[in-house]
Amino acid sequence: MLYKKIIIDQIREEVNGFKTFSFKQGHNIQYKAGQYLTLVHQTNHEEIRRSYSIVSSPLLNEPLTIGVKRIENGVLSRHLVDRSEIGDELLTTGAAGFFTLPEDIETYKQVFFFAAGSGITPIFSLLKTVLHFHKNIHAVLIYSNSSKERTIFFKQLQKLAIELPGQFRLHFIFSDVPDLHAAHLNRDYLLKLLSKYSIADFSRSWFYLCGPETYMRMCTYTLQEEKVPKQNIRRETFLVHTRPHQSLPPDQATHSVKIYFENNAYEFDVHYPDSILQAARKNAINLPYSCETGRCGNCAAKCIQGNIWLSYNEVLTEKDLQNGSTLTCVGHPVNADVILKI
Repeated sequence: MLYKKIIIDQIREEVNGFKTFSFKQGHNIQYKAGQYLTLVHQTNHEEIRRSYSIVSSPLLNEPLTIGVKRIENGVLSRHLVDRSEIGDELLTTGAAGFFTLPEDIETYKQVFFFAAGSGITPIFSLLKTVLHFHKNIHAVLIYSNSSKERTIFFKQLQKLAIELPGQFRLHFIFSDVPDLHAAHLNRDYLLKLLSKYSIADFSRSWFYLCGPETYMRMCTYTLQEEKVPKQNIRRETFLVHTRPHQSLPPDQATHSVKIYFENNAYEFDVHYPDSILQAARKNAINLPYSCETGRCGNCAAKCIQGNIWLSYNEVLTEKDLQNGSTLTCVGHPVNADVILKI
C-alpha cells in the first residue's frame, strides 16, 4: 500500500489543546465532506495509524485541513499539537469514512447537526458544504461546550449564522451558564429544540451526531423515540483503540480469502480467531485500516463472493450491508471461501 506525503503549511490553535493543520499537496487527497484523514507514524517497533476529522470542505477550494485535540496519552495527537511545525512532512493513507451527506441530499428539507466539544470537526465540513452548495436545505447546529472560550470555531460559526439567517440556525449550549436547565443537552431539552427549529417531517430530515459516546447515545434514543427513521441518523465515533466485547462467529473453520486491492490480487487463509485484516497482516499484506474495532470504516471492502460475519459494526448501515459492504478488521469468513474487493 502506497502512502501519500503531505506537508504542514499552516498551524492554528483554535482553543487551548486543539489545533487545526492545513497541508500542501492536499489537492492530491480526494475526500468528501465529513470524512477523516488517516495519518501513519513509523516508530522503531511498530506502525501507528490514527485518524483525524477533516474540517475543510472539498467544494470550497479550501486547503486540506484536519482538527486535532490533544489527548493526554495520545501518541500521535501529543506529537502533532506539542511538537509539529510548518514544513513537517507527514504520511497518510488517504481519506475515508461514512459520515457523509447522502447522494440524494437535494430531496431533503432539513439537516440537524448535534455536536459536543471537538465533535464539531467533521460537522464543520458538512455544515459549510450544505450551506454553500445546497441552498434549498435548512441547517440547524446544536453545539455543546463547557464555555464560550472553549468553543471551537465560535467566531466562524457566528459569522455563518449572521450571513445566512434564513438558512442556518445556530444554538450554543454552555455548561457554565447559571440556568441549569440550559446548561446541558438532555432528552427534554432536545425535544424542546426539535420543536423550536424543525420545519419538515423527520422523514425529510437528516441528523448528524458527533461527541462523547453517552451524548450520542442520548441523542440517538431520543430521536428514535420521536420516530426519526434509523437510516436518517448518522453518528461519528472518534476512534477508541480498544476492542469491544465480541461474540463468537457461527463458523470458526478456516477459509480462504481472495482480495483485489490496488490492481493486485492476494489470497490467504483466515484461521479463527484472526479477522481478515489480522490474517492479511500476518501474510505481510498491507491493507487500509485504522481503528481495528469496527468503528471507523477505513477497512471497508466489497464482498463479491461468499459471506462475512462481523463481530462488531458501528459504521455500516443495513443498506450498506445489503449492498455487500463489509469490514475486514472485524470480518470473519463463514460457511465458505470469500472474495473481496477494496
